[in-house]
Amino acid sequence: MATKTKSATQIYFNKDHEMVRKAVREFVEKEINPNMDEWEARGEAPLHELFKKMGDLGFLGIRYDPQYGGQGLDYWYDTVFLEELGRIQGSGIPVAIAVQTHMATPAIAEYGSEYLKETYLKPAIAGDAVSAIAVTEPDAGSDVAAIKTTAHRQGDDFVINGSKIYITNGTQADFLTLLARTSDDPGYGAFSLFVVPTDLPGFKVGRKLDKLGLRSSDTAELFFDNVKVPAENMIGQAGQGFIYQMQQFQHERFAAIPMSYVSAEETIAMTVEHIRKRIVFGKPLIAKQVLRHRLADWQTEIECLRQLTYHIVRMKEAGLDVTREVSMGKLFAARTVRKIADGCLQMHGGSGYMAEMPISRCFRDARLASIGGGADEIMNEIIAKMEGYS
Repeated sequence: MATKTKSATQIYFNKDHEMVRKAVREFVEKEINPNMDEWEARGEAPLHELFKKMGDLGFLGIRYDPQYGGQGLDYWYDTVFLEELGRIQGSGIPVAIAVQTHMATPAIAEYGSEYLKETYLKPAIAGDAVSAIAVTEPDAGSDVAAIKTTAHRQGDDFVINGSKIYITNGTQADFLTLLARTSDDPGYGAFSLFVVPTDLPGFKVGRKLDKLGLRSSDTAELFFDNVKVPAENMIGQAGQGFIYQMQQFQHERFAAIPMSYVSAEETIAMTVEHIRKRIVFGKPLIAKQVLRHRLADWQTEIECLRQLTYHIVRMKEAGLDVTREVSMGKLFAARTVRKIADGCLQMHGGSGYMAEMPISRCFRDARLASIGGGADEIMNEIIAKMEGYS
């Protein structure tokens, strides 16, 4: 990052924020990046071991109540944490971590009972339990209201039947935050959110899915065959699950933005190092004006994205609704990181197409940005609606 940009960040981040940044960066450099090649080849990382280390350092509950082991810090600390996850050499692990911190646990923290917070949120913050968010189904991705998994009340239990797919952390999760249909009535009031332990009879991991990218992250297909979950494992009120999930999406989508622009900067830095050394027609590739200008364009877009992120943080700190801005940020981040990964691979030439090259991992991983957490088309539709275009 340029010196000017470093200086500018002092407007937003104080010494305490930078201490957290330093701690997270050191953890990434010592505990994660040296293992990325192995985890990518294996198709998963040892999340229980990794999350325990992170929990011991207080990284998994930055904004959560200290009563449950969290740090109780503001959104600027959260942003620092997410930015530093962007320095991980592959997107699989940042996504796995964000599932724990920004996807599976926010609804428990905000709407869960004291029992749920003590039993599930507290171990997740401590790194003693791995969590996953179970919403997507074979016929219900972006169309969340189309989910078919059911949870019917039987006495003191809910009996869950159905399946979920593309579930990050799915093969290792100790519990799921699961959205299910609790009523046959039409409308969004037919859904409820549950915490589902994965050691219950009737739960089964169907298979670990083989993905194009994010190969260090385990992604699973899950099945539920008359899984009995205690009624006290419902999060908040019955029939409010869809609303809770829509609110959770704002945490998930925001998390993607800082990780994306820092990851894009790391990709550019890797590429600049390559084209400084690569001699073509007697000169280093960096001497080509067209390449320098392309890099400058990308860096400009990254800075715009960073500033939108900091605007969102200011809005969040003020308690404002950030749905519009987060949707814009997620859309812009996904397109930007994809474009930069593609362009940087082009600058690597034939070597960039080799699977063992870091840039090829960046290229594969970047493609999910426009799909996961709400496709680009969904972000556009949200923005259009909020602008009154429909």
